[in-house]
Amino acid sequence: MTLYIDPPNWPGHGRMWSHLVSDVSFAELHVFAERLGVPPRAFERDHYDIPSHRYADAVRAGAVEIGSKELVRRLTDAGLRRPKGRPA
Repeated sequence: MTLYIDPPNWPGHGRMWSHLVSDVSFAELHVFAERLGVPPRAFERDHYDIPSHRYADAVRAGAVEIGSKELVRRLTDAGLRRPKGRPA
């Protein structure tokens, strides 16, 4: 099981956020997020939004730190990318 997380560079709701993804399946991603205690509402189309204060928790749990462009590339190459405006 390999999950990936990008740096918390994304602003929103007064916080900075990271994206947590799988390059294998959404099932794998959901299991990992549940183990971390991430609420289901944090899932958005193809990733979980992780607040910056939980970034280290995700890494300690096994998420691999990668850059945002690499994260999107891996997600796209796996056929799991679901951009806004495209049906799931």
